[in-house]
Amino acid sequence: MNTQSLIPSGSREIVGVLLAGGLSRRFNGGDKCLQVLDGKTLLERVAKLAAPQVGAMILNINGDAERFPDLGLPVLKDSVEGHAGPLAGVLSALDFVAEHMPHARWVATFATDAPFVPRNWVNLLQAAITREEACLGTVTSHGRSHPVIGLWPVSLRYELRHAIEVDGMRKVDAWTAGYKVATVDFDFDRIDPFFNINTPEDLATAHDLLAERIAS
Repeated sequence: MNTQSLIPSGSREIVGVLLAGGLSRRFNGGDKCLQVLDGKTLLERVAKLAAPQVGAMILNINGDAERFPDLGLPVLKDSVEGHAGPLAGVLSALDFVAEHMPHARWVATFATDAPFVPRNWVNLLQAAITREEACLGTVTSHGRSHPVIGLWPVSLRYELRHAIEVDGMRKVDAWTAGYKVATVDFDFDRIDPFFNINTPEDLATAHDLLAERIAS
């Protein structure tokens, strides 16, 4: 993949993190984000959609980094042991950004099993957070929530670490419920922009949806 296409161009205050550390249990294990959709891995597709929306990007994984394609991005493993879920990936990103990118104030999380995400959701969500004076933000589509995809202030990293390590918090929406959250809802006709691939059947559906989009 040409990494030139992944050079971020969005706000320097926002760092995108590609969350690729899941166990993919419903996909019979392995790295779900390395499944191929129309000639590109899901990871590559999401990375290309993310790059124009943020000022920098990092890749969050678990295990051996050699199995992932070289996207020219910093690779970050979870700082919490035991596959603590997407919140652990968010925390690792917040800590990394605080230490290495002090100019950044926000982390935008991209699920690497959602290959159709809109190219403008970060800007729209940032505007909603400002307008509503919210603490953080997430997206919905037709009213269905997608808590893993969101904007997180770097300033909450200590609170998040306490929630994970002390309180045993694992569910994203259970933690965000303690804060004022701005939400942007995305309407759609045929393709849910936040359709995520959990099973081989979902991947087959994504192939069909992409073929419909290309044919229309």
